[in-house]
Amino acid sequence: MEDEESAAVLRAVGRQIKLWREAAGLKQAELGAAIGYGEEQVSAVERARRIPSVEFLDKADEVLGASGKISAMKTDVAEARYPKKVRDLKKLEDEAVELSAYDNSVIDGLLQTEDYARAVFSERRPAFTEEEVERRVAGRMARQGLIDPTKAQPLFNFVQCEATLRRPLGGRMVMRKQLERLLEVSQLRNVDLQVLPLARQHNSGLGGSFRLRKLKDGTTVAHAEVQLFSRLTVDIKEIQTLEMRYGIIRAQALTPCESLDLIKKVLGET
Repeated sequence: MEDEESAAVLRAVGRQIKLWREAAGLKQAELGAAIGYGEEQVSAVERARRIPSVEFLDKADEVLGASGKISAMKTDVAEARYPKKVRDLKKLEDEAVELSAYDNSVIDGLLQTEDYARAVFSERRPAFTEEEVERRVAGRMARQGLIDPTKAQPLFNFVQCEATLRRPLGGRMVMRKQLERLLEVSQLRNVDLQVLPLARQHNSGLGGSFRLRKLKDGTTVAHAEVQLFSRLTVDIKEIQTLEMRYGIIRAQALTPCESLDLIKKVLGET
């Protein structure tokens, strides 16, 4: 595990399962056979070396007669499954009333399809393991629950550099689905999606991608990533600079309607 918080949750879950198993008089192999898992998998869960699935927890709860006490840990385990950075971002986003983002390398994470997200994480070098790729994809998809078409809040502003629409991550079909996803999300009443064309002479976003999260208490938090570094800031001067820069970028971009037409055009070319 990459952080102590997740590790502590998994150790607590592992201890509880072991205590319930021993109270039931079962060996690891016997519990595994009863719930459809191998002895090694049960051992790995009890030693906090493997994250148990929802199915594992529910079946163990039933077989061990835990009356819901093991199943009740599913929420904590689900959060521990995601990287710490994802959990921290999700906490911020859950408190936000307005979320703004400029991206010049890939489609913003809140807008990515599952296959596109998988392609993004698969490009990482040194390469992630398959398990880590899937863990990060799951975390990214979990964050997207924030964009709820049945609600008008929070407000979302996205500006995508045209290059992100044309960079064929994952291949042609993955990009087609991703562009279709952008068209779908852009129809939501609380989402403004704009594209900054490559043909524009002026681009104030050459310094890289960044995000702004305005919270319920009036605080604005900025988030920027570059290569191995990810940074959050609430410094007033830095926030003012980024807010000003974001306003200029939005003015340089196409309007939402014009952006919709460009996305349709690129989709037709894909």
